[in-house]
Amino acid sequence: MTDFKDNPYFQLFSKQKMHQYEIAQRTYSQRVKRLNALQRAIEMTYRAQIQDALYKDLGKPKVESELSEIYQIVGDIKFAKAYLHKWMRKQKVKTPLSMLGASSYYIYEPKGVCLIISPWNFPFNLTFGPLVSAIASGNTVIIKPSEMTPHSSALMSKIVADVFTEDEVALVEGEVEVSTQLLKLPFNHIFFTGSPNVGKIVMSAAAKHLTSVTLELGGKSPTIIDKTANIEKAAKKIIWGKYLNAGQICVAPDYVLIDESIKTEFIEACKKLMKYFYSENPKSSKSYARIVTNKHFERLSNHIKNAESLNATIEVGGQRDSDSKYIAPTIVSNLKDEASLLQDEIFGPILPIVTYNTLDDAIEYINAKERPLALYVYSKSKANTKKVIQNTRAGGTCINNNVIHYANHNLPFGGTNNSGIGKSHGLFGFQAFSNKRAVVKQHTFGVTEFLFPPYTELKEKLARLTIKWF
Repeated sequence: MTDFKDNPYFQLFSKQKMHQYEIAQRTYSQRVKRLNALQRAIEMTYRAQIQDALYKDLGKPKVESELSEIYQIVGDIKFAKAYLHKWMRKQKVKTPLSMLGASSYYIYEPKGVCLIISPWNFPFNLTFGPLVSAIASGNTVIIKPSEMTPHSSALMSKIVADVFTEDEVALVEGEVEVSTQLLKLPFNHIFFTGSPNVGKIVMSAAAKHLTSVTLELGGKSPTIIDKTANIEKAAKKIIWGKYLNAGQICVAPDYVLIDESIKTEFIEACKKLMKYFYSENPKSSKSYARIVTNKHFERLSNHIKNAESLNATIEVGGQRDSDSKYIAPTIVSNLKDEASLLQDEIFGPILPIVTYNTLDDAIEYINAKERPLALYVYSKSKANTKKVIQNTRAGGTCINNNVIHYANHNLPFGGTNNSGIGKSHGLFGFQAFSNKRAVVKQHTFGVTEFLFPPYTELKEKLARLTIKWF
């Protein structure tokens, strides 16, 4: 540990390291008490301040703040409290006859001192969600939120200081250098949510200490619409899922793959729904958020400029205002393969439309890219849906819907390969912050003792019999 004495966060880390076993031995009731305190802070004490911070940082409407931030955190807490007693029990397993006289079980023990690095797009949800799992599992935690949402980060710091002691849970604000310094420390587990590029940096830093990681990343989540789909319903759900939080959501439909024969009908349905959701002038709508920073505004604006330079069709939207960081809900078609919108994860309110002639073409298109965090299928055909699922890979999938799988605490949430490592939510989040510790208890004389040295011909025969019959 002396190698880290110059690290500015070594003292905080050491404090939690010294305290970790006391935290780990907290009972079910004690852990629930901590979860209750966090729930009261989110649901009651700071609710209005959370909404205000989110509006200042992201222009997030109150309804979206309630459903995508507060509801999710409170749901995580309620689910954990309902099942935590079961998760903390000994998990008994069978013991083979060759180990006669013994019993076996495993326990979920806390990993220890954990680091949570959270993103800016859903700052409260994606900070406190993993924290709920870490607390339920009995860990100590240091949190590093995004510097891109300063109002939210400052409020989260206040909430954490109000609910927890520093040797239990602490939040550290700052720029990238803060994360860099924290990643140098030998944490027992790191939970990171962000881009695949930064995820690689986190994983590389964790490898130096053989620290386990959960990486919630992203990617280009495709949405397939075949010619059997209900176009009106598909358009309604896709428009909602794509433009929620102005498209700044890791499980948003990144692009649509649609049967060529229904492209025009789908686009017209989208236009009508966009007008209904956000009015003729989305900029004045109270239901539409803003881009988080000028940097991200420029990134998204450059995507549109690139599409225009390649003679793509802006079907709707495209308007931008740098002063308010506003980008209109936008749909783009007739894109060339080299267009940046088809190469990079968009993470904004721009929806590319790509057509296909056969379902096999659509599957081939998806599989030529990195494995996505989510894949959505709109179809009335069970055969088509089955074919897509069996011949693609993704972190999660919705059939005739999108995004909502995130809200089911009974399901694992996470990606695969480039879109993430490990799972979160509910039991899966509890497992992410826990070590499954195997335990065998010997009650009486064990039959394996007959096979201890010195080895004889009789013991050789017994060994063979053991292999054959047990």
